[in-house]
Amino acid sequence: MTTVYDFELPKGFVDQQGVVHKRGKMRLATAGDEIAATRDPRVLSNPSYLTIVVLAAVITELEGLDAVVPSTVERLFTADLAFLQDMYQRINNVEPPTMRAVCPDCGKIFEVPINFTREG
Repeated sequence: MTTVYDFELPKGFVDQQGVVHKRGKMRLATAGDEIAATRDPRVLSNPSYLTIVVLAAVITELEGLDAVVPSTVERLFTADLAFLQDMYQRINNVEPPTMRAVCPDCGKIFEVPINFTREG
């Protein structure tokens, strides 16, 4: 069973010296990761910070950095954050978000998955 996955960020993390870091590794999340994140004071005061804390826990490596911490994830470009959120959902088998759509020809309403990454 694969528990750690390689990735390459679309834009890359730019550190204080201007060096771009693109390659990294993400591991599968545990229940403990998500429970610990919900107890984080930053999440308690701002629930949308949950994503930042969880991603910082499961990103085990970003080339050239000693560690990935929440402030690292905060400084990612939005395209990279969306990429990592999508990857997290895919490797952990989390159901993707959906939206309602209407067929322009027949008027039928149906659910369409939202993909936050750009492929191809």
